[in-house]
Amino acid sequence: MLGAIFGDIVGSVYEFDNNYNYDFELLTEDSSPTDDSYMTLAVAKSFMENMGEDDDTIRRALVKNMQEIGNAFPYAGYGGRFYSWLKSVDPKPYNSFGNGSGMRVSSVGWLFDTLEETLHMAEVSADVTHNHPEGIKGAQAVAAGIYLARIGKDKAEIKKYIEDTFEYDLDRTLDEIRPTYRFYEICQKSVPESIIAFLEGENYEDVIRRAISLGGDSDTIAAMAGSIAEAYFGMPEEFKKEAMKRLPSSVRWIVDEFYKVCAKK
Repeated sequence: MLGAIFGDIVGSVYEFDNNYNYDFELLTEDSSPTDDSYMTLAVAKSFMENMGEDDDTIRRALVKNMQEIGNAFPYAGYGGRFYSWLKSVDPKPYNSFGNGSGMRVSSVGWLFDTLEETLHMAEVSADVTHNHPEGIKGAQAVAAGIYLARIGKDKAEIKKYIEDTFEYDLDRTLDEIRPTYRFYEICQKSVPESIIAFLEGENYEDVIRRAISLGGDSDTIAAMAGSIAEAYFGMPEEFKKEAMKRLPSSVRWIVDEFYKVCAKK
């Protein structure tokens, strides 16, 4: 999960000021968690507190925790429709296929014991807001990538599964994509690209640098790519410490609890 959070923090200063130089400054004084990190924490909290419960119970927990954490950090860069959902007294799914479903799903890739469970719970995590088929697919693809990486599948196996299951075109390179790539906040135009950044990367930091240097919705692309990269490569301890240091103290316990739960699996 810190793989996603650190990617978000690194990308936060480049989201609206894209940097296409691979050797960009990894962290600045202004690098900070955005909505990607806070919703990642909300989703993790919801699943950890409701393991074994039915889908509707988990959905209610997701709504509660996403609203509570989102409203505790209201200036984190939420999209307009999602911000309205956070403030709603009766929040309903709004058929979104934005990449918010993929940016927040990383805990699901770690918490469940089978690929089938992972895919199902990724759908549950998405459909409280992003119930469009493309929104669900984006969350499932990221979660599946994490799950397959953590159980030891190699990149070729991960790539084939995602291509066959979700019909994403992963036979492109970032160098081919970059010249015409723009700011896209939809799953179809950012989830495949984040997976390509992971597939091209040689280690965790390399993945983050490749993801950011693509441009576009930098924090979210780096969060999604980083979440898979953590499962595949691990991540440097100094990056974990930096991510924790930049998270507000009130939510750090969620990260601590998450890794305790994962260590028991």
